[in-house]
Parts: sequence; C-alpha cells; structure tokens
Amino acid sequence: MKYVLALDQGTTSSRAILFGHDGSIAGVAQHEFKQIYPDVGWVEHDPYDILTSQLTAAVEVLGKARVRPRDTVALGITNQRETTIVWERESGKPVYNAIVWQDRRGAPLCKELADDGAEDTIRKKTGLLIDPYFSATKIAWILDNVKGARAQAEQGKLAFGTVDSWLIWNLTSGKRHVTDRTNASRTMLYNIVEDGWDNELLKLLNIPESMMPEVHWSSEALGQVTTSLGLGEVEIAGIAGDQQSALFGQLCVSPGDAKNTYGTGCFLLQHIGDKFTLSNERLITTLACSVDKKLEYALEGSIFVGGAVVQWLRDNMHFFPSSSDVESVAASVDSAENVVFVPAFTGLGAPHWDPYASGLIIGLQRSTQMGHIARAALESIAFQVTDVLHAMNKETQQPFRELRVDGGAAANDMLMQFQSDLLQLPVRRPAVLETTAMGAAYLAGLAVNFWSSTEEIAKLRGQDTVFEPKADPKQMEARQSKWQDAVKRAGGWNKENA
Repeated sequence: MKYVLALDQGTTSSRAILFGHDGSIAGVAQHEFKQIYPDVGWVEHDPYDILTSQLTAAVEVLGKARVRPRDTVALGITNQRETTIVWERESGKPVYNAIVWQDRRGAPLCKELADDGAEDTIRKKTGLLIDPYFSATKIAWILDNVKGARAQAEQGKLAFGTVDSWLIWNLTSGKRHVTDRTNASRTMLYNIVEDGWDNELLKLLNIPESMMPEVHWSSEALGQVTTSLGLGEVEIAGIAGDQQSALFGQLCVSPGDAKNTYGTGCFLLQHIGDKFTLSNERLITTLACSVDKKLEYALEGSIFVGGAVVQWLRDNMHFFPSSSDVESVAASVDSAENVVFVPAFTGLGAPHWDPYASGLIIGLQRSTQMGHIARAALESIAFQVTDVLHAMNKETQQPFRELRVDGGAAANDMLMQFQSDLLQLPVRRPAVLETTAMGAAYLAGLAVNFWSSTEEIAKLRGQDTVFEPKADPKQMEARQSKWQDAVKRAGGWNKENA
C-alpha cells in the first residue's frame, strides 16, 4: 500500500492526515498550540510551536497507521495563509513571533496607504483590498519595530515566508526557500496578472526583494525532506493556502464552482477561470490551484471569525469543555430569542472590511440563557456567510444553485440547516470533511502520478449529505436584516485604540 501525507497547518492546530489511493483516510494526528495576544487586536504564534506541532503530528500519524516513510509517495502542505514569519537565513532563527492573519496591527499603515491613493494600484496588481489581513504590512511592521531587522534585511540576511515557506525551509534543512502562487497571492506584494513579485509594491512598503521566496506551482515536485525526524526522504510535491486547497479538494476546478470552508474563519471561494476580474462588491480576487500550470483565479469572501466564536465560548467564557458541545447547548433553547452575536473580535472581513469593528452581543434580556448566546454564536457564522454569498451573487452571471461546504464546523447539523434556511439553497456536505488536507494530498499525488487526473479523483468521492431549506423565506430575510443592523452597531468601535 502507498500513501500521500498531507500536512494541514492551521491557525489553532497542526494536523497530519494520510490518504490512501482510494481517497480514504488512513490516519490522523493533531496537536493544538498556544495563541499569543500581546495587545488589542494583535495575534501571534511562536514559529517553533508551529514547526514542532506539525512535525510531531506528521511522525505520529505514520506511527499510528504503521506506515513507513518509504511507503509515502509524496507530501502535500496546506497552511493558514497570510501569517508572516521572518527569519535569519544563516541561523534559521525567527527574528520575531509569527504575526497571524487575524492580527490588526497593520491598520494604521493600511490607512496611510489608502490615504496616499494606493488602493487602486494594489487592487489592479494583486486583486486584494488594502487590509492588515494580508502579509505586506506585517512584514513592514517587523522591519520597522524589531531591533536590527531592517539593516539585516537590506544586507540580504533575512527571509520572509508564509507558513508553508517556514515548514519547507525546515523540512529541507534550509535548502529550499519557496512558496506557491496561492500563498504568494495573499501577501499584497505579488502581481497576479504579471505573475511575479511586484517591485513597485515592494518599494511602496519598503520591503527588500531579497526577502521573498521562489514561487512555484501548487502541484510540483520540489525536493525531498532532508531532516532526520522520522519522515524519511518523502518528496514535497504539493503546496496551497488552506482555502485554495479546500477549493481544489472539493474539485471546484471549473468556472462557477464554489465552496465555503467553516474553519477558524470562514472562506467562500468561487472559481472564475483564467481571466483576472476585479469585484465591485468588495470581494477579493485570488489565485486558485492549477494542475495545468497556468494562472487561474477565484473570487473570495474572507470571514475572520467563524468556528473561532465557538472556541471563544469554550475557552474564554467556559460555556462548555469541548467545542462539539455547542450544538447540544444551542439546542437547549428553541431559538436565539432576538439575541444577535457579531463576533468581530479582529475586525470584520468581507464584504464590510472594517478593521476597527468590535465583537458585540445585543438583544440580551433577563430571560437570556447560555443556550441563547450559544445559538446566536452559531447563527453568526451563517449570517456572515450569507452576506458574502449575496455579494458574490451580484458579481456573477451564474447565481449559486447550491453551496458546497467543508471544515470542522460543517459537521454541525444545526448550523448547516440554518445556513440552508438563510440562503434558501441546498447545502451540500461531502462524506469526507477534510477537504483542505485532501486538496493538498491531491496536488502532491497528481505531481508524482499517484493519481492520473482530477477525473480519476472525482470517481473516488463518497456520498454527500444535502440540507434543504425548511424555514419561511420572509422570516429568514427579517433575521438577516436584524443581523445587518447589529453589524452596523459594531462598526468602528475600536478606532480610538488604533
């Protein structure tokens, strides 16, 4: 038996999943790691926590499944995007913690760029809106605030990478400083029309080009693991940012195909083909995975807090000991009883793009119970996805006929039913929810001919579960309108902290 190993490096945990040729999961290992919050709106990770948790999971899954490294034909990596690590080329040591995609410290610099009229230039080159979400202002902050960093960078001594780059650098003992096009397209420094790091944008943010990794296709053999950590000499052959990986894992490879991933955040992506198109609805245009080695694009709506709202109820409020308990707590009441929860803990993403928005719970009464708040938290995920889907529908000639879903929170039947009711569309959930890791496995496996084509892979898919709308459409419209009112009230709250 031969296998593909997928490393799924996420925001709160690192996972490793082994896939067999039939697409089945042969083993899973997962390790959570610490979240660091040094200031309001700041989110960091220790880069070594990212690395050790991911390598431990990789070695553990091989051991659990009793699979030898030589029976692993390829390794694919998918990762939290935009998260920024800068390290010394000589020592391999990070100069600062990883600044996480959710981090908002770049908001003042983003305002400067917007005030200077850079938005149009940045959008036309990168497909992105100016926002601290993306890597560019995080790199700039490190260079301007870490002692000696700028001088080192200007001498060519520092390397920048998103999490995939950091992992591959360490897996190859510092021999490969690489990324793929999907991750590069999230930096606000990569020209997705001309297909290269953009000198004008690098100069605009005062970032030396010498820091940038080589950019490769998502499905491409890049070299073998060289560390002596129990992974043998497996070929690294797939890289993709987590949301593009999930898009590929759902086999959304043709224009009009779309999916929503319910992870720490929520991300709705629609494949739009090989023509670069800008959104009029404050969505972003990003690069999709291509096995044909040509530029392909997707429209994306990024929601910063999805499943993370459940973790917040678990860890900060101690509503329940396990995230999976949220469904039973929410089911203890018949409705949210007018409670609306806007989980803007790190600002709001698409289609609002308000880095200063704050979390808000409104509609509290003397009769409000834990169940009402838990239910409102779950519903907040669906409300945000509905906002993005409606914006995306305005952009396309082909409105959504259904929504394909994946990610951890997609296992929640109550959430999926409410999502279907709000959208008044079928919601289709695959038999295997691990489509992010599966996408990385597919990309790696295709690169080494473990699978011959996406058509072969399509035949391996199991039976989907479909949720059909049951609620009254007018009632759902009224609920969405109430949600939008609450979002307005949450807007701009943290401006004085900027």
